[in-house]
Amino acid sequence: MGYHSPVMLEEAVTGLNIKNDGVYVDVTFGGGGHSKEILRQLGPEGKLIAFDQDKDAILNTIEDSRFILINENFKFMKRFLKFHNINIVDGVLADFGVSSHQFDKPERGFSIRFDSYLDMRMDQEASVSAKTIINEYDESDLKNIFKNYGELRMAPAIARSIVEARTRRPIETSLQLRKILERYLTRGRQNKTLAQIYQAIRIEVNNEIDALKRFLTDAKDILKTGGRLSVISYHSLEDRLVKRFIRNGMFEGEPQRDVFGNYKVPFKKIGKLIIPSKSEIKINNRARSAKLRIAEKL
Repeated sequence: MGYHSPVMLEEAVTGLNIKNDGVYVDVTFGGGGHSKEILRQLGPEGKLIAFDQDKDAILNTIEDSRFILINENFKFMKRFLKFHNINIVDGVLADFGVSSHQFDKPERGFSIRFDSYLDMRMDQEASVSAKTIINEYDESDLKNIFKNYGELRMAPAIARSIVEARTRRPIETSLQLRKILERYLTRGRQNKTLAQIYQAIRIEVNNEIDALKRFLTDAKDILKTGGRLSVISYHSLEDRLVKRFIRNGMFEGEPQRDVFGNYKVPFKKIGKLIIPSKSEIKINNRARSAKLRIAEKL
C-alpha cells in the first residue's frame, strides 16, 4: 500500500531520546514508518501505542508484542491510553501530514490532481465531508474557513461564488469546484491557491485545529518529567500553535509568573526548528514544507 516515506524519520525519533524500557506514543501511525523505527530502538520491556483514525492504516499494523494500534483520532489519546492502564509516558510523536496513500487514492478526494467526489474525510465513517461543507455551510462560515484555514485574501469572493453556483445545482466533484473558482486561480499560482482552498476545507472536515489543540494539551498531561514531544507540522497554522504551546503552554496570551517573576511553563525547547535536508526533499517532495519541533516536559 503506497504510504509515504516517513518525513525526517531519524530526526523525529532521535528527538524522543528513547529509553530501552520506555513507553511511547505515535499518534499518526499511517504506514508505520516512525513506529517501526521507535520499536527498533526500544528494548524488550518497552511499549509503543499508535493511533490512526483511517481504517486503511490498520492494514499496516505491526506484529510485535510491544505494539498496540488504536483505530481512533489522536484527540482521544488520553482516554484510550487510560483504557490500556497507561497514565504517563516517556515520549509522544506526531506527524500531521496527509499520507501519500490518502493523496494518491482519487476517491478519497484529498488531491487537486484528480477529478473526484468531494470527500477529504480522514475517518471514512465521519458524517461531514467536503461535499457537506461546500453545499450546506452558509456564506459567512465558508468565508471564515477560507480566511482562517486557507489564509486566502479573496475568501469572501470565493465563498460568494460557491453559494451562487450551488443554487443552480449541487457541487459534488473537485472539477466542478475548480471551474467555479477558476477566476481566482492566477496563472502560475493555480496549484498553490487550489492547495490553500483544499487545505481549508480539509481542516474543517476533520476538525484538525481543535484536534491539534486537544492533543497538545493532553500530551502535556501524560508526559512524565523529562519526557519528549516530537511534532512535525506542514503549514503555518499548525506550526504556530505548536510553537506557542511549547513556548507558553497555552495557545493565546502569556503564561503566569511564579513568585520570583519567572514564567511557569510546562516545556523547554530542545534545539532549533528542524527542516528536511535538500536530499530528503529531492527523494520525497512532500517533505518540503515540513517543520519539526522538539520539546521536553519540565
